[in-house]
Amino acid sequence: MSAHASVFDRAFGAFLFDMDGTVLNSIAAAERIWSAWAVRHGVDVETFLPTIHGARAIDTITRLNLPGLDAEEQAAFITAAEINDVEGIVEIPAAAAFLNALPKNRWAMVTSAPRDLALRRMAAAGIPQPAVMITAEDVKAGKPDPAGYLLAAKKLGVEPADCLIFEDAAVGIQAAEAAGAALMIITTTHQHPIETTHATLASYDAIGVRVGADGLLRLTEI
Repeated sequence: MSAHASVFDRAFGAFLFDMDGTVLNSIAAAERIWSAWAVRHGVDVETFLPTIHGARAIDTITRLNLPGLDAEEQAAFITAAEINDVEGIVEIPAAAAFLNALPKNRWAMVTSAPRDLALRRMAAAGIPQPAVMITAEDVKAGKPDPAGYLLAAKKLGVEPADCLIFEDAAVGIQAAEAAGAALMIITTTHQHPIETTHATLASYDAIGVRVGADGLLRLTEI
């Protein structure tokens, strides 16, 4: 684990979590579905796949600017396929236990996935459902726009600057930075070491949480 002392030296009003790659690993399923879609539409799979992670399906498709393609229709197709295929989806090590240790009113999930897909993947991985969950339908602009994280903080009644965001993908990291929150980068699914000034974590079993009498959250190292 690599982490700035400041992440452990301060208290937070809430923890905000990305989903895919942060609390669960859905890479195998996502890449199966997106690869087949890319082949059908003449998109180079090798260069395309790294762009899908952390972003809303509609944003990924719109970026391609393929002629004659209805982005909303194709995003709905991708979502339906992903809901039907949860094979190989697993939790990031110890993520469920860490989330279950948090007070329900002190954490939220902020995902680029549509709600139905998010719930399906979380159930498949054994991830608890949060009281506050921001999904693709809840924002006009997806990550790297910070709208999702700002909305989650608002719903929890805390300032973004008082939150710690757990992220893994580049667009999510950019969204967290833009929200003005502290950041913990989960590296479990990273194929290459990440160079960053932010705290990094490979497994949730390396950290714990202490809830103060003031209700604030403090990370502890195990």
